[in-house]
Amino acid sequence: MKIHIWTWTIVLLLALAPAAPACTNYLVTRGASQDGSTFITYSADSHSLYGDLNFIPAGEHIAGTWIDVFDGDSGKFLGRIRQVPRTWQVVGLINEHQVALGETTFGGREELMDPKAVVDYGSLMNLALQRARTAREALQVMTSLVAEYGYASSGESFSISDPNEAWILEMISKGPERKGAVWVARQVPDGYVCGHANQARIHQFPLQKANNFSDRKQTTFHSPDVIAFAREKGYFKGSDAEFSFAAAYCPPDFGGRRACDARVWQFFRRVTPDSKQMDAYEDWALGIKADAAVMPLFVKPDRKLSLRDMMELMRDHFEGSPMDMTRDIGAGPFVLPYRWRPMSWKPDQDAKEEYFFERATSTQQTAYSFVAQSRSWLPGAIGGIFWVGMDDTNSTVYAPMYCGIRQVPPSYAKRAGGFDRFSWDSAFWVFNFVANWAYSRYCDMIQDIQAVQREIEGKYLAVQPEIEAAALELFKRSPELARERLTAYSVGEGEALVRRWRELGERLIWKYIDGNVRDSQGHVTHPEYPKEWYQRIIRETGDRFQVPQAEKK
Repeated sequence: MKIHIWTWTIVLLLALAPAAPACTNYLVTRGASQDGSTFITYSADSHSLYGDLNFIPAGEHIAGTWIDVFDGDSGKFLGRIRQVPRTWQVVGLINEHQVALGETTFGGREELMDPKAVVDYGSLMNLALQRARTAREALQVMTSLVAEYGYASSGESFSISDPNEAWILEMISKGPERKGAVWVARQVPDGYVCGHANQARIHQFPLQKANNFSDRKQTTFHSPDVIAFAREKGYFKGSDAEFSFAAAYCPPDFGGRRACDARVWQFFRRVTPDSKQMDAYEDWALGIKADAAVMPLFVKPDRKLSLRDMMELMRDHFEGSPMDMTRDIGAGPFVLPYRWRPMSWKPDQDAKEEYFFERATSTQQTAYSFVAQSRSWLPGAIGGIFWVGMDDTNSTVYAPMYCGIRQVPPSYAKRAGGFDRFSWDSAFWVFNFVANWAYSRYCDMIQDIQAVQREIEGKYLAVQPEIEAAALELFKRSPELARERLTAYSVGEGEALVRRWRELGERLIWKYIDGNVRDSQGHVTHPEYPKEWYQRIIRETGDRFQVPQAEKK
């Protein structure tokens, strides 16, 4: 029989899944982190997505229950799938066993979309989090679901982690007449980092005779027909050893390299500064040379990365690289490292030449981002933290949401607002208010914002050991009381942060009114433009704005 559990269906419909193919993920294994954590970072970048904090409670389900599945982007009803007897709690995109997921859309071959499939990528992620206790179990859940029900999205790269491992899974459907998907999953070697940003990243990989997800020695899995299907469709003709998943299913063109892989290159470049090894792949990132060396899937960082490092890496605008967004004329006089859309443009409608803007990790249209932290030495409810930030990564604050909490802060919940209406009760809108005001005089206002940002994030990091030590002691006596303690902490800090950020926005309006800047005594001053900007005006306008000299008598 079919039992429609509408409350669960609504949760699935409202799941945190981005609505546009423009996201970034970084993966860090426990051997590459300072304290043995695994990390996944993620930015959900869309110009029309409302950022909120997903919450799905754990549940026991009656045999024979079915679930209605809706596309996370369009809301379209896709079909029904069987429910499992037990599901786990999910906060954001991490579950109570510290399994975390992220994704970026690479699209790939349009002819492989399957309009008859039932499970889209957003639903697939939430289903995996509800059903899996490890990253390997999540891989098995995801690949089994698309085999049974079909895959309803275009090509995706998924990040999957638990306290011990990090994986990248790339998947694309087989088209309207062939249910299922072709896919490859690779474990990130311990001590290494990985990244993906809307371009398929897995090229060659070790071939396997079978997938044994419980075998810890097996570090690569793939669909049995991943190569045969590519041959059948005419995407590949070489030997099996030469097969590249990315080249077959999402051939990297200029856009895939410059607008997508370049973000990963910059991440790799920042974590391997001493070896300079990423210089060899600069041509790949720039996208100019067709024969450029292919960028590696994994790199070993020169130093172990901290939680603070991961937050800061998400705030990158290509600083110090040939693509530095703070240095060209598009930054304007106040060094704004963002460019309004569209990304590609022509100087006039009849022009043959087309131009583009860079696409960095930190961008103005981010709905929300996170750093998911998982730690093997702590109980799941304490060890997993979903550090979540709303809007632009450079001006957000990553607030700690423990994966064992029983509710999320009201201002982060879906009911706090929506994309179609502004609300002071919504974390998304409060952070957007501050960021959008800062864009008008960025180089000055971002300093005010970052002072408060670093104060608050610094406090979170400083008290984290104390909070967790107390929770761990309480957990030994009563796991549920420990969860309640962490819930009170995460909810309280989330609500306090939103209040503080609204006050910051009000102060910025007061301080930077009408292009002026108030000094420390509150007096209005009229600071000049940067000197180089005056020189640029003179170069472009000649004597148009020159004040006439007094006539000589």
